This record gives sequence, structure tokens and C-alpha cells, in this order.
Amino acid sequence: MTALSVAGISYSFGGAFALEDVGFDIAEGDFTVLLGPNGAGKTTLFSLITRLYDAPAGEIRIFGHDVRRQSRQALAAIGVVFQQPTLDLDLTVMQNLLYHGALHGLAVGESRRRAERELARLEMAERAGEKVRRLNGGHRRRVEIARALLHRPRLLLLDEPTVGLDVPTRRAIVDYVHALAREDGLAVLWATHLIDEVRDDDRLLVLHRGTLRAAGPLAEVLAAAGAETVEGAFDRLTAKAAA
Repeated sequence: MTALSVAGISYSFGGAFALEDVGFDIAEGDFTVLLGPNGAGKTTLFSLITRLYDAPAGEIRIFGHDVRRQSRQALAAIGVVFQQPTLDLDLTVMQNLLYHGALHGLAVGESRRRAERELARLEMAERAGEKVRRLNGGHRRRVEIARALLHRPRLLLLDEPTVGLDVPTRRAIVDYVHALAREDGLAVLWATHLIDEVRDDDRLLVLHRGTLRAAGPLAEVLAAAGAETVEGAFDRLTAKAAA
């Protein structure tokens, strides 16, 4: 089933296009990397998908629900990890998760059970009673992922989730989210500017200056670009866009 369908989406700021006629589909279980440099339009696209912005043209559907006309059903199916941290630093890890559960209408007991499960899977169970302010960047990101999964979404959106983290922590988070897609059938859209976060079995979207330069399984994108590596394909695709 199609988890996310984006068709003909454009958006501008003050007359300058941030996105222009962007379209792609993501199926259940797909791990799709949205690769682009800073300023490519990745965060704008996430803002449109999550209804922080309203697209004046085009269509976005989440599991068949139009985000504009069926916002409640569409947004209930997604979990989001935003680029900027959004945890309450003065609450504990568990308090942050329980608050999120309450926003989704979960009973306290059910929220706590789900929170304990997600924290255990992320090796954060022993941190449940600590204030978020005391956690390092990698642990805070793990809490944000646990929070995004608490209401059991079918589509997970992550906007530059590893920015500022060291290499081992980045690798651990990338591995974990890949496992979610593989084992739980979760559809994932992972936005990044870091080429080394792309895996061989990923689907790849290359976004540059607001336009989608390539879309498809990694092997197909490499072949179409005439490149052997992600870095080589990205360089060629973005060079074409700049020409």
C-alpha cells in the first residue's frame, strides 16, 4: 500500500520557489532517503506533509487520506522527528512521552506501557526518570524517536535527525530506524545531507534547489546517473541542475 503520495507540490517564499513540481510515492516498509544539501527544500517539504504549511497546489496523501481535506486521519498515521529539538528540557524522559501520549488520547497506563517498550528498544529504559536537560544529544534524539513511535504510526518522518551527533551515535540511530522499516513494515522518509547515511537497499530521492533530480531504488538512481557511488551520482545530478 502507498504510505505517502506527493504529487505536483510547489511552494514559494516571497516569489522564490522553495519547491517546484515535486512528486514521489513511498510504500509500506520502504526506507526512503531524501538527500539534499542545506537549502534544498527538505524542511519545507516536511512542513507541507505535516500541515505546518499549506500547499497552494498539488496533492499530498498519507495512506490515501488527503492532508488538506482529511487532516485528522492523515496526520494520525505519522510520527515526526523534527530537525530542531522539541522536547521539554525540564520534564523527565517519561513525562515527555506521557504528555505526547495524552495529546493522542492514550490512557496514562497504556502510554506508560508503550513508552517503556520503546525506551527499552532504544536502550534508554534506565533514563526514564532523568530530566531531558541532563541527556546528551544522541540520547535526546532517541527519546524523540521513542516519542514519535508512541502512538504507533505507520509512516515515520525524520528531518536531519543526526545533525550534530558523533559518528557512532549517527550509525546506531540509522541502523535502528532501518530495522524498524524492515521488521515492523514502517514506511520511513529520512531527510539528510549526509551521503554516508544512504544504504544499498534504500530508495533515494535527490532534491536540489527545490526540484527532484532523481527518485527510485538506489541501484536505479546510480545507473541512471552513470555513477558507481552515491557521492558520484549526487555530484552529477546537482551539476545538471546548476547548468
